[in-house]
Amino acid sequence: MSFSKEDILRIAKDENVRFIRLQFTDLLGTIKNVEIPVSQLEKALDNKMMFDGSSIEGYVRIEESDMYLYPDLSTWVIFPWVTDSRVARLICDVYMPDGTPFAGDPRGILKRCLLEAEEMGFTAMNVGPEPEFFLFRTDEKGNPTTELNDQGGYFDLAPMDLGENCRREIVLTLEEMGFEVEASHHEVASGQHEIDFKYADAIKAADQIQTFKLVVKTVARQHGLHATFMPKPLFGMNGSGMHAHQSLFKGNENMFYDESDTLGLSKTARYYMAGILKHARAFAAITNPTVNSYKRLVPGYEAPCYVAWSASNRSPMIRIPASRGLSTRVEVRNPDPAANPYLALAVMLKAGLDGIKRQLDLPAPIDRNIYVMSEEERIEEGIPSLPSDLKEALNEMIRSHVITEALGEHALAHFYELKEIEWDIYRTQVHEWERDQYMTLY
Repeated sequence: MSFSKEDILRIAKDENVRFIRLQFTDLLGTIKNVEIPVSQLEKALDNKMMFDGSSIEGYVRIEESDMYLYPDLSTWVIFPWVTDSRVARLICDVYMPDGTPFAGDPRGILKRCLLEAEEMGFTAMNVGPEPEFFLFRTDEKGNPTTELNDQGGYFDLAPMDLGENCRREIVLTLEEMGFEVEASHHEVASGQHEIDFKYADAIKAADQIQTFKLVVKTVARQHGLHATFMPKPLFGMNGSGMHAHQSLFKGNENMFYDESDTLGLSKTARYYMAGILKHARAFAAITNPTVNSYKRLVPGYEAPCYVAWSASNRSPMIRIPASRGLSTRVEVRNPDPAANPYLALAVMLKAGLDGIKRQLDLPAPIDRNIYVMSEEERIEEGIPSLPSDLKEALNEMIRSHVITEALGEHALAHFYELKEIEWDIYRTQVHEWERDQYMTLY
């Protein structure tokens, strides 16, 4: 919806809103907020609300800490789960004191990449995300356990799917907040769930992913459960992905559709896919940003490990859903829900635009099950693998001019530094598996 400053002030008064959360996202994808009383709302709407950027991961040094939050008025919503002192939310862009956008703001980074698409004649990038999550039981102190709340499987229902009531309340809450929910179901693994909501333009889609995570965790907590978007919480079970359906439009025309093509795909769509495949290994550090992400990207659990595409086969990284016309789109299947959605969409768009600019050749589709192919067969077919761990992904990222340009110097330097620290801590930690394997053997 579109709101004016006057609309928001009136609604806040009429609905007895007492507090407003000015939300933004740090470099690692964590939602942050400055909560203000309603008496300060007009000041916030005039872009005069300051905060300390030096306390936020990947932002600025202490000697340059003052930053400003510019609310996006279209993101105004009242949280439905607070009934006494009502609380509303505005998602903000981050600006410097001189009035320029902060170069390290993830939302701003996505806007920069969208501006490049606009300069190429595209008016919108539409995105339909599919973030999956697990529900675990909590202990008597409310801390998460590793005990799943159900033993259901794909599309199961109660009594097998004991998360059904929680999932239903999540859907109702999302709808109260303006989401158009298309489907809700149990996923493959026990305790794993998926809720799909309607596609939107890239900025709104990324905003919705962040709101979705907040709602899922909040409602799960009310049911005595812990919701996690960790990519691979349990060994031997499917991990959680965040497939990203995407297409480019010029006005009302889907530039990915061509009815004269045997697959209904335009040259633009093919160039875009070629760009995604070309830069997949380089943007994996952004779309799969944790040590744990690479525990999901292994054969045998329906997660894509190989850089290839198909019109139907689900083992490659890119799939083309059956819908055509305005619904023609490419489904990029490797991202996971630990990714910062603004950065993930930015690097995928940048990769696709590079394919269009350079008119890159799209490899032949792979319509066989890649999981059962030998390494020799994959080499013969020219099918690369995604990085096997975070360190490999980081090395690929910093070598890519396209992906480093998408992030910009500030975000690149801080993201790389944070992830190098994460990798080093993981690398030097002694894990339970090592003790189980070696303690008695040596």
